[in-house]
Amino acid sequence: MKYQRFDELPVWRSAIDLGRAIYTLTENPAFRRRYSLRDQIERAAVSVSNNIAEGFERGTNQELLTFLYIARGSAGEVLSMLLLLEGMAPFRNLESDFQSLQAATESIGRQLGAWIRSIKDSELKGQRYVTEKTRLQSQRVRQRDEFLKELAEIRKH
Repeated sequence: MKYQRFDELPVWRSAIDLGRAIYTLTENPAFRRRYSLRDQIERAAVSVSNNIAEGFERGTNQELLTFLYIARGSAGEVLSMLLLLEGMAPFRNLESDFQSLQAATESIGRQLGAWIRSIKDSELKGQRYVTEKTRLQSQRVRQRDEFLKELAEIRKH
């Protein structure tokens, strides 16, 4: 496994940055007395990184997938909120902030989608099931695949 801790994951780091940026955004006076809007976007933003972390810590690919889908859904919720706010008069002066945050949120969604696809394509069941035997077996498969790839290159020439 490439990452041993969730806080090493690039997508988790991006999600944490998004959460911090959303909290910075909601400190703007335009959010004053708009408690439900502020609360909703803040909770959705925090949900992205928290669900990535919780899924990673569960130790099985099936549970990880469940939480990655929830995280991607929360990213969608953040994006929806940003689009809503962008079209409201009190927030017009924050348009460049919204566009930057929308791009970051879309990037996180794409990263989560790619990770989901790679897990679905994997034969491994998850960290909880990794033993020395499965680790060695996986290493042998990788070595065999690399050898076959080199062999194919040699045959081309």
